[in-house]
Amino acid sequence: MGKSAKSLMVAAIVTIIALAFAYFAGANSVELLGYSAMYVCGWIALLVNWLAFIPAAAAQSDKFYDTTGALTYITVTAVACYAAIGAHGELDMRALAVAAMVAIWCIRLGSFLFMRIHAMGGTDSRFEKIKVNPPRFLVAWTLQALWVILTASAAIAIITSSTQVPIDIWFWVGAAVWVFGFAFEAVADAQKSQFKDDPANSGKFINVGLWKWSRHPNYFGEITLWTGILIIAVPVLSGLSWLVVISPVFVYLLLTRISGVNLQNAQAKERWGDDPAYQEYRKNTPALIPMPPKG
Repeated sequence: MGKSAKSLMVAAIVTIIALAFAYFAGANSVELLGYSAMYVCGWIALLVNWLAFIPAAAAQSDKFYDTTGALTYITVTAVACYAAIGAHGELDMRALAVAAMVAIWCIRLGSFLFMRIHAMGGTDSRFEKIKVNPPRFLVAWTLQALWVILTASAAIAIITSSTQVPIDIWFWVGAAVWVFGFAFEAVADAQKSQFKDDPANSGKFINVGLWKWSRHPNYFGEITLWTGILIIAVPVLSGLSWLVVISPVFVYLLLTRISGVNLQNAQAKERWGDDPAYQEYRKNTPALIPMPPKG
């Protein structure tokens, strides 16, 4: 089997996993077009990314990859809201709040990533080799759809739940966790951007602000905010819909085991591995969970 055929097979397997998850996790969702709303959202996530893949592959460009990811979140959330309104006549406060949380997070992070990729010249080193190979590039876009489905699953379960539950302690605790995580991520990103924009810091590693407490405070914030949404979801989950607990777990594994931390650690070691100051920073600063600086 050739490499292109293998890539297409991988894309097909990822598609099956995404749709199977959406189908089973949507067991408690309202219906849309005769199917569970979460299952329809799974198809929407895939279609948005496949449509975006066509011009991206033609131009061999990854410029709008992250932007498409943000658009996918917004789209599936809008579809989920449409399904819920169709079934219940309106969104209850839990669903409305969570839809707003996803939209706010998405707009903030999507715009941040869009500006960052343009500041880097409109290209991302992750796609340097695969964007010239359409089948391999397709896998990346299909994986992005799976990423959205798994990550947003708890939010979609809340919005599309066939059972509406009044605001309770789960909501307030989850909302507080979400606000904390969102603020932590936004502040960490802003601090890193400000650090890198200062010519005096050229070639240096960041170890100020929240980055004195954690080597990856933005990732800690990301994991935390999705944990908050899962907490909000607890009262509406039952049966197979509990599969959405994978949301923050998947984000954690993605950022600490697959990409994120691993990639950034490799890049950091290559740049500053022989720098005693960086070695001291790695020794005294947690990789993820923030702790007060030593000394």
